[in-house]
Amino acid sequence: MPAGGHAHTGSPGDTVPSSAAVRATTAVMAVFLDFIVTARIHIGTAFVVPSIEECLPFEKVVPGGLSVKAIVRNGVIGALLCAGMGTPEVGAQAGDQPFELVEVAQSDRQWTGVAVSKEGRIFVNYPRWWDEMPFSVAELDSLGDAHPFPDEKMNEWNPSMTAMDHFVCVQSVYVDNENFLWILDPANPGFQGVVEMGPKLMKVDLERNKVVMTIILDSRIAPANSYLNDVRVDTKKKHAYITESGTGAIVVINLESGKPRRVLQDHPSTKAEDITLAIEGSPFEAKVHADGLTLDAKGKYLYYQALTGRTLYRIETKWLRDESLSEAELGAKVERVAESGASDGIAFGRDGHIYFTSLEHNAIRRLTPEGNVEVAVRDDRLRWPDSFAVAHDGTIHVTTAQIHLGPAAEDPYWLFKLVPRKSSSPDEREAP
Repeated sequence: MPAGGHAHTGSPGDTVPSSAAVRATTAVMAVFLDFIVTARIHIGTAFVVPSIEECLPFEKVVPGGLSVKAIVRNGVIGALLCAGMGTPEVGAQAGDQPFELVEVAQSDRQWTGVAVSKEGRIFVNYPRWWDEMPFSVAELDSLGDAHPFPDEKMNEWNPSMTAMDHFVCVQSVYVDNENFLWILDPANPGFQGVVEMGPKLMKVDLERNKVVMTIILDSRIAPANSYLNDVRVDTKKKHAYITESGTGAIVVINLESGKPRRVLQDHPSTKAEDITLAIEGSPFEAKVHADGLTLDAKGKYLYYQALTGRTLYRIETKWLRDESLSEAELGAKVERVAESGASDGIAFGRDGHIYFTSLEHNAIRRLTPEGNVEVAVRDDRLRWPDSFAVAHDGTIHVTTAQIHLGPAAEDPYWLFKLVPRKSSSPDEREAP
């Protein structure tokens, strides 16, 4: 987000640095010493060396209330101006960003997941967190209005009803390469505990709008304090992969046999990091474990990370499917990829970039094939960008969930699509 401040209207000769600016000057050397130490750690352990921004702790500030990152982005002079004279933050300006946001729909009810079919049908879901939801899964019409999907009966639920054949608390939706819709229900309404026989993965035939498969996940896979979060399906290898963010694990499901397994539940890659996120200027204290995930185009690697974390990991899916491996042997196959920043949703774009919802920056960022983390688009409306859907033509859609604001959110919940800026270079005009 742009740094705030007061505009300086006098002439350069009249400028007198403020006391805050002077104090910032004395802190610069310490800042860069910190950076050098941190960078050495990252270079030694990560596959991709992070940018200067990623090496610096987001919360750290120097005297005068100036963030360390502002000093690095703007240089010493820019830092002094920001502290004393109100020059806005430099870098990632709108004209430099390859994409802009186009509104698709908005909602007065909180949604998280989004999925887009080959025909362009758009599906969303509403988790049962704060208030009673009239429905959990919906299809949006051409005007952006939501209609219960696949029918009203399945969307009806209260504690007196059976959980296995109703939506209890749907967290995500996903359309696979064969154009089937998958609906993931962690069945943990209001985070008050998992409803028995409620956690499930459902497959919907979009030609008939009928559920054709339901896999119930019992307490061995989805224990009482679990929260199944996101799902990806490999149609060629007939496996589904799910993150579990309540306690931290990956769930692997053989879709031919219906057998689920819970793996990497003791591995640090699925656990929240010992950090506090800073979202729109406020600390976010919750510890949310393995959350976003994505498969590469060939299904060779599964990428994932904890929401309360800034590190991206991956593992070859052949190891996840290998039931002969012990937990220790499987954990040894995990690779640390990059410092990606705090993220909820992850998606592999058709252009070979990995896209992240950037919670601490009101942005979408991406990891390039060359290993650089860069801003794809930054916009104040991206208040907790949550989930991605990559359409058949490569267009990326993203929801905003405003989770950090809880039920007090005043803005609508948005669904956007990323559209290349007309001023972008030819390389940047590829569909994401």
